[in-house]
Amino acid sequence: MDVRIGDILEMKKQHPCGEKRFSVLRSGADFKLRCLKCGREVMVTRVKAEKAIKNIIREEKDD
Repeated sequence: MDVRIGDILEMKKQHPCGEKRFSVLRSGADFKLRCLKCGREVMVTRVKAEKAIKNIIREEKDD
């Protein structure tokens, strides 16, 4: 799965604050994600995160 820094991930389950969208801060063997509602940062393994991703929202840059 092609996940890049700066992408917005919509997850299948919501964060305890009620938000389902997370921003990607770090990508590798695991992901560092920031909740877009409360700002909490979480580390999730790549395998677990890829199973939980419902949609990837990516802003395309035109150069």
